[in-house]
Amino acid sequence: MRLLLLSLAVATAAVAAPARDWSAVATPATGAASFTIGNPAAKVHLVEYLSYTCPHCAHFAEEASGVLRGQMIRSGSVKLEIRNMIADKVDLTAVTLARCVGPASFPRYHELVFARQSDWVRRAAEHDQANGQREALYPIEARLKAIAEASGLVAIAREAGASAPAIDSCFADRKTIDRVAGAAMAVRQDVRGTPAFEINGKLVQGAGWAQLQPMLRAAGAR
Repeated sequence: MRLLLLSLAVATAAVAAPARDWSAVATPATGAASFTIGNPAAKVHLVEYLSYTCPHCAHFAEEASGVLRGQMIRSGSVKLEIRNMIADKVDLTAVTLARCVGPASFPRYHELVFARQSDWVRRAAEHDQANGQREALYPIEARLKAIAEASGLVAIAREAGASAPAIDSCFADRKTIDRVAGAAMAVRQDVRGTPAFEINGKLVQGAGWAQLQPMLRAAGAR
């Protein structure tokens, strides 16, 4: 009887155990300057080509988040690989920080960057207007660090859980910045603008969430 009760207890615990939230999991993707959010073994591999300063990308993130992140990625059926296309030095600053915060902090950093885009982009522009001419004489790593601090991107990285040493390492030398810029230049050349997507290797351009969602469902997202 004791063995039967123990078996029932173990079975009940297994049923009651919550499923893993894959939306908080990030792993290094193709190349050192990219991350994938979600279950590495997911059936659906969604690639998003984006720019952190792109308002259309921020709109997509807001529109898609509830289902894409809250259901499809969370459930483990979709993994989202981020591939950045860099528009300017502010964009480069945001991407450099994204790669330095590490996989544990990346999903939250990525989410916050788009949620607060209008604020930190405005602050970066104001900083550049007031200091850009003087800072043009600085090494690139010092220029980007100044933008990161003045715009509030450093504060976002800290809120996402990044450590001070990890943030400092972003702008410690030029190698990290060159690696990030090089990865952005290596993205496929037929991407016309952001956001653009790949679903299991098939390029999808000019689509919003309304068009992308049924494509993901057809591929096996749930």
